[in-house]
Amino acid sequence: MKLNVISILKNNPSFTRFVIVGFINTFNYYLLYIILMSLNVPYILSHSSAFVISMIGSFYLNCYFTYKTKPTFKKFFQFPMTYVVNYSVTTISLFLFVDILNMNEFVAPLLASIIPIPFTYMVSKWILQGKQGVEIGRDK
Repeated sequence: MKLNVISILKNNPSFTRFVIVGFINTFNYYLLYIILMSLNVPYILSHSSAFVISMIGSFYLNCYFTYKTKPTFKKFFQFPMTYVVNYSVTTISLFLFVDILNMNEFVAPLLASIIPIPFTYMVSKWILQGKQGVEIGRDK
């Protein structure tokens, strides 16, 4: 079975909105990361701080725009679980890109943030909407 990105986006509007929110979230994260780096904060601490702050914004954008669901305290405290793997994968990727592959510290986080997108979408949808429709192929 061939992965057809256009078909996935067309048949799954919440995934399309998730990708849009992801771009907004990545922009916010990256802006904070650059600001912290310019203040001579070490890159892993800059990454961690920007990650947490942008995750809070992502929660509200995903509730209101992506999944069109009401934010609750329960969901707010569950939402960071979606980022446990995301944070782990991006942090390991960032380390590999910067320290092993000698990639620029300002380019590496952009590439590292792409890797966990599908998993984060599935877990976010499950937490914010419940178990219905967690397959990527089609919204329910």
